[in-house]
Amino acid sequence: MTAVDVGPVGTPEFEPVAVRADYAPPTVGIDPDQTKGWMKRLLPLVRAHRRTLVIGVITGVFALATQVAVPAAGRSAVDAAITGDRRALWIVAVLIAVFGVGRLIFGGVYRFYLFKLGWNVETDLRAIMYEHLTRLSFSYYDRTQSGQVISRANSDIRSVQLLLAFGPLISMNLLMFVMALGFMVYIHPWLALVALAPLPGVYWFGLKFRNQVFPLSWVTQARMADLATIVDENVNGTRVVKSFAAEKRQIALLGRSAQRIQWTNVEIANSRSRWNPIIESLPRLGTAMVVLYGGWLAIEGVVSIGTLLAFSAYVIMLQVPFRMAGFVLMQGQRAGAAAQRIYEILDEVPEIIDSPTAVDIVEPRGQVDFEDVRFGYNPETPVLDGFSLHIEPGERVAIVGSTGSGKSTVARLLDRFYDVDGGSVSIDGTDVRDVTLRSLRHTVGLVLDEPFLFSASVHDNIAYARPTASRADVVAAATAAQAHGFICELADGYDSVVGERGYTLSGGQRQRIAIARTLLANPKVLVLDDATSAIDVTVEEAIHQALQGLMDNRTTIIIAHRLSTISLAERVVVLDQGRVANVGTHADLLATDPHYVEILARHSDDDSVDGSGGASGNGDGKVGQGLDSNLPGFPKSGDAPWTFGGGG
Repeated sequence: MTAVDVGPVGTPEFEPVAVRADYAPPTVGIDPDQTKGWMKRLLPLVRAHRRTLVIGVITGVFALATQVAVPAAGRSAVDAAITGDRRALWIVAVLIAVFGVGRLIFGGVYRFYLFKLGWNVETDLRAIMYEHLTRLSFSYYDRTQSGQVISRANSDIRSVQLLLAFGPLISMNLLMFVMALGFMVYIHPWLALVALAPLPGVYWFGLKFRNQVFPLSWVTQARMADLATIVDENVNGTRVVKSFAAEKRQIALLGRSAQRIQWTNVEIANSRSRWNPIIESLPRLGTAMVVLYGGWLAIEGVVSIGTLLAFSAYVIMLQVPFRMAGFVLMQGQRAGAAAQRIYEILDEVPEIIDSPTAVDIVEPRGQVDFEDVRFGYNPETPVLDGFSLHIEPGERVAIVGSTGSGKSTVARLLDRFYDVDGGSVSIDGTDVRDVTLRSLRHTVGLVLDEPFLFSASVHDNIAYARPTASRADVVAAATAAQAHGFICELADGYDSVVGERGYTLSGGQRQRIAIARTLLANPKVLVLDDATSAIDVTVEEAIHQALQGLMDNRTTIIIAHRLSTISLAERVVVLDQGRVANVGTHADLLATDPHYVEILARHSDDDSVDGSGGASGNGDGKVGQGLDSNLPGFPKSGDAPWTFGGGG
């Protein structure tokens, strides 16, 4: 265990394995002030790339200056040609060529840097969002659809990036508008005023367009997230969909969702078709007025022919921003709606965080204490109510209870996936809320009943607990978990890539890889939450034999219903209605606790019916008929010293 510099401010944090990132994280985040507009909140990320922005803006100004200077030079060229001044005509021609080369060079540089700015901000925003998602508490994911998160982390950020990429270019066009207008006012103020006459109408119609598009853009982004949720659930739940032959039903569901998106997109298209032609056409009215009034001035000799041609070119430059105004307004509204949805995630405050005085668990002993714990996922319905338990370092304890009694919740509170509503959970006498999350979760290794595997090689899935582990260490962990045999039979052995979530493997194989992954982390406290529920009894016995040695000097909490798994424990805790109902050895509880016997009988009967092999039975559904076992101290059927329902 070492401490490495991580995080945007470079503060030392506990890190179980010293793995340095290949890429530096963003140095800043968004502005936390929720009262500011979405663009103002994004400014800190833009400022972090100020060098790129400054280079892009400076070269952009030079590029536009050379472009705006061409009509002015053309004015002199036309007037020189009319007067027959050959020397002036040559000079102006050379200047126009120089301006063209300058536009080529500066234009390429400023486009490169401004697009780079957009991509850099997008990269930072993705990194910030993903880092924030890793810190959000489990309660957030309990109430949030995965498709919503995926949509905001992908399509919404992409919408913001598009505006950041094209927005500066539009700004350059606005700067060109200002430069061109300056030349026009310098040449002839009244003619310039005529050219600007239609612009108030452009602003008014643009405002109408914005007011219609913004709410539609918000609805579109939300409905796209709903569609992403449906796709995500159908991909991940494809086995359920196919097992119930529900493909057509799901396609219809997807179609309805797509139609809802279609409606908003059609409404946006209607708004564009209504307002964009007006916004783009009004400046052309200015062109007609310039030709009419400027032509009259040229006839009267007030302005030269070259001036009239220069004005015509500048009027075209004035129109460029307005031709792009429709796209900018629509993309701006979409980016604004997308940014607000992104900020909803970034403004979410993690419930489970390190306290300012949190300390690292450096040399854990493995003592675990639950003191009068009260907790409920819904506060009105407590799962644990007055749960107290003391576990000595190195002790092996099994927690047994009926479904919904809170067994798995005990493990989640110990690893601080959730905080208790009352009471305390402690490691080595220190409340888990007073230790750092990194060191706590390195100390407490949790193997869940539903193991998750990444779409990567078997080696990488096992080494996920310790990325620097050698192949020998990975093989040793897999061997202890009884996974080495079937891994070697895979096409590429440890280099075989498992499918998404590991579905190319059986449930038992996934569980063994998950056990190997946790064993490789070598936690001082090991929690097995029904970790062998999908494993064949014969394989489970081999795993237990391997675990017997690995459990030495390691506190082990076993949440199970199989008799074979319970046999690993030195002490059994019976959980009922969120509190400890009884504690004792397996043999003592069999002889004295009818509730314990009933729990075992129920699960043993279930195992006999589903074929998972918890204990042998005749499968006729009679309670207690599947309780025969070769475990020491466990009586044969018919010899049991208990009755059901009454006393022991």
